[in-house]
Amino acid sequence: QVELVESGGGLVQYGGSLKLSCATPENVEDMYRMGWYRQTPGKQRELVAHISSLGSTTYADSVKGRFTIFRDSAKNTIYLQMNSLKPEDTAVYYCHGQRRSWETEYWGQGTQVTVSS
Repeated sequence: QVELVESGGGLVQYGGSLKLSCATPENVEDMYRMGWYRQTPGKQRELVAHISSLGSTTYADSVKGRFTIFRDSAKNTIYLQMNSLKPEDTAVYYCHGQRRSWETEYWGQGTQVTVSS
């Protein structure tokens, strides 16, 4: 079992910023992959960004240049810095973690991000 605890969601105006946090007892540098997904009602959960154990990052095209994923190994926490937020970024954001590529994927409880126009 991998515990993932998100925080940092909320309501922000168009063009504003938010930073999401995902804390875990795991060593984040040892995780095969950790990241953020988001979901809106009636739609599938989609990848926002993830970071590998080697530190390489991947972003959805819709957030490139606006969002940054990074980690703090001392705090065993990953973050998602979201800038220039748009109403279409409104969703529940879920932290995702996987120890090894062949192992179970784990999810946090989700945190709501709402961007008003």
